[in-house]
Amino acid sequence: MKKIYFVRHGESEGNVASVIQSEAVPLTINGKQQAEYIASRFVTLPVEVIISSTMLRAQETANIISAKINTEVVPSELLVERRHPSLQVGKQKIDPLVVDSEKLIFENFGQENYKFSDEENFADLKDRASKVLDFLAQRPEKDILVVSHGFIMRIILAFVVIGRDLSAEQCKQFISAFHMENTGVTIFDYDKTKANPWRVWVWNDHAHLEELK
Repeated sequence: MKKIYFVRHGESEGNVASVIQSEAVPLTINGKQQAEYIASRFVTLPVEVIISSTMLRAQETANIISAKINTEVVPSELLVERRHPSLQVGKQKIDPLVVDSEKLIFENFGQENYKFSDEENFADLKDRASKVLDFLAQRPEKDILVVSHGFIMRIILAFVVIGRDLSAEQCKQFISAFHMENTGVTIFDYDKTKANPWRVWVWNDHAHLEELK
């Protein structure tokens, strides 16, 4: 039996500015405080390794937690956020170019070969979610902390719940219905002896953030 703790990165400068973020966007001061606070929750848990997205905001979050619980950070590109079209990066989410391109992307989300530009489409994201779960299942550790991002986490959740038959329409429902706060905690477990080995125990636990207000 494995237990996987997923943590969304702390508040980033891009979150505050409401822009499509590049890989190099750092945490805000508040985001660093959030990471410090969530780290304290893991002090008494038997986390054996921290696996983090290679994006700066996730790495900073993981490193803050690592310093608190004295656990190694292993970077993985499998855990990066959804890849947006390059022409969106750095633009505000309300920019007409972003709004119009996102509309086209999600109208065509179920079209297997559709791409607006150089973004990840549904097939890419579903494949990556599968690879993330396979990667975690094959790790030797039993208690793993993962630092990742909100959108890709919803894809992973959809894959855990529906499985390999996940459709684009089902995935869109998960994207719409499930959200994650910065440093929200999600817990899955994995039992290879079960017909359906993955289970969701907790989604987006962010009660700790109330104590920071």
